[in-house]
Order: sequence, then C-alpha cells, then structure tokens
Amino acid sequence: MRVLVVEDEERLADAVAHGLRLHAIAVDVAYDGQEALEMASYVGYDVVVLDRDLPGVHGDDVCRRLRADGRGGRVLMLTAAGQIRDKVGGLALGADDYLVKPFAFAELVARVRALARRSARSAAPLLERGGIALDPARRTVARDGRPVSLNRKEFDVLRVLLSADGALVTSGELRRSVWDEYAEPGTGALRVTITSLRKKLGLPAAIHNVPGKGYRL
Repeated sequence: MRVLVVEDEERLADAVAHGLRLHAIAVDVAYDGQEALEMASYVGYDVVVLDRDLPGVHGDDVCRRLRADGRGGRVLMLTAAGQIRDKVGGLALGADDYLVKPFAFAELVARVRALARRSARSAAPLLERGGIALDPARRTVARDGRPVSLNRKEFDVLRVLLSADGALVTSGELRRSVWDEYAEPGTGALRVTITSLRKKLGLPAAIHNVPGKGYRL
C-alpha cells in the first residue's frame, strides 16, 4: 500500500507519515496542493490523506482534479472543518471518507486500511499466474491451492509482479510501488524481500531475476 499525505502544517504532516510508516505503510508527503497533484501524476497512490485548507491549490480543487483525472486512489479528507455541512460538502466533491482534527491515530490507520481495501477490490478482484493466486481484497495468497503467509511488503511486491502478467518489472518500479520516496535503494530491502518471497512461494522458482534490470514472474 502506498499513501500520499497532503498537509501544509509540516510537523503534523511528518508526524502522520512517521506513524503510518510504523504500520508498514509506504508514505510520501506533499506540503501544498500543487505538489500533491504533481506527485499523483506519476505515482499510483492507493489512498490520499488530504487536508482541505491548503495554500496554492485548495484541497477542494485537489480532490476535484484527482477525481476528474482518475488519479490518487481513495481520498480521505483530514481537516479541522467538522460541521455537518463541511462533511457533506467534502463528500460531494468526491472524497471517500472524512476525518476531523483532532483525531485518534488508531482511527486514521484503520480508515486508511479500509479505503485501501476498497481500492483493491475495485482495481483487481483476483490476480493469478503460474498456479499463484492473490486476492487483493482479502490479502490472501495461495500457490497450487496451498495458502502462503506473507508480510505486507512481500504481498505488495508479489501483487506488482502479478499485475505485470509476466512482463519485466524494474527494480525502480518495484521500489516506487511498494516503498516510499525515503526508502534507500542501497539498503537492499527489495533484494531481501524478493529472497524471502521466493522461499515462501517454494519450488519451482516463480520469481526470476534479470540481472541489472529487474524481476518477472
């Protein structure tokens, strides 16, 4: 899962991002509306946590444009405007959920995950290749009918590879899809995840490395 947090109060934005990362969620941060639209134009986010009162491009306009362009996945408006008319207005703009500041962080995490599940159901009900079946909505994996237990990163890497339907997926594409912009390519996180995923999927080997390029199923 990859999330974009859009919030002009930098300390709050960074705190929200840090908290979500502690729950194994990849998070990018934009501090104004224009930056958010630019980031969403080249990254396919599952959920956008969007402050409404943004400098430059207002949060309402960001929401409208994400919806019009079909970008940004699900939108969770996170704002201090908590009157009923504010909530109705935000949902009418195309937001999928609305959370009022101050908020309980556990509730934010739960809502983000619920929205990501809804996004997964609409994007791909089931991914299958070579005896491997992945259900994005239920977050389950099986190989030849045998359940396979994966952690969040392993699951997300496998989902990207299955979505490619046998085509090569570069290491950079995998990192951008599964990790956030702060992940260090030199840490070997992708390599470690691929190694663990191969072991859990068992033989015959399902994931093949194309040296210097990437991976394919």
